[in-house]
Amino acid sequence: QLQLVESGGGLVQPGGSLRLSCAASGFTLNNHLISWFPQAPGKEREGISCISWNGFRTNYADSVKGRFTISRDNAKNTVYLQMNSLKPEDTAVYYCAGRATFLGCAASIPPGPYDVWGQGTQVTVSS
Repeated sequence: QLQLVESGGGLVQPGGSLRLSCAASGFTLNNHLISWFPQAPGKEREGISCISWNGFRTNYADSVKGRFTISRDNAKNTVYLQMNSLKPEDTAVYYCAGRATFLGCAASIPPGPYDVWGQGTQVTVSS
């Protein structure tokens, strides 16, 4: 069964950091573009970052540019999202999604479709 599993969420104070992981199960990530989609209560999922299959191309929404960094380790079948200088408005369930493609995402973060989604990990930024 193809599956993505997110981990690393939690409760953190404003200004703090978290590193989210997105691990593949049942398939290899090395031909997948991966994106992160936070979903806050009452809001739709909106892509904030993506990384191409080889890690050479990345993209960030303006709201997280300069604070978040996406990376991948295909040997570990895992994509990471380093989140620094967290703000209360970053509070959401964070989902990772994968699409089998050798296309990059430098121009924009693809809204979809994606082949596989994770179950999400909760990030809460609060004092």
